[in-house]
Amino acid sequence: QVQLVESGGGLVQAGESLRLSCAASGRTFSSQVMGWFRRAPGKEREFVAALRWRGPNTYYADSVQGRFTMSRDNAKNTVYLHMNSLKPEDAAVYYCAADSRVGYGVGTTEREYGYWGQGTQVTVSS
Repeated sequence: QVQLVESGGGLVQAGESLRLSCAASGRTFSSQVMGWFRRAPGKEREFVAALRWRGPNTYYADSVQGRFTMSRDNAKNTVYLHMNSLKPEDAAVYYCAADSRVGYGVGTTEREYGYWGQGTQVTVSS
């Protein structure tokens, strides 16, 4: 089991920045994929970014590429989502997720992640 706790959401104005954190505990492992997803009102949950606890690569949705950066602190078992140049369309509940599988590629769909946090609200005013 993996437990995930997000924090850092809030209300910002368009163009501002925000950093989300996700603290993981339990059975994490080095090749595990960690992801961020979001769900806006009336829409399905969508992929935002992902990385592994070990490895150089980070993956982003086209809609956030160049504005968002996902990072990790292995010593703290925490991943972050640094969001810059926020737009009103970025407003959503943001979820941290962990893939429970071993030996798979980086997933971009929610069905590929077995563990989820409770979500944190991001609101962007125009």
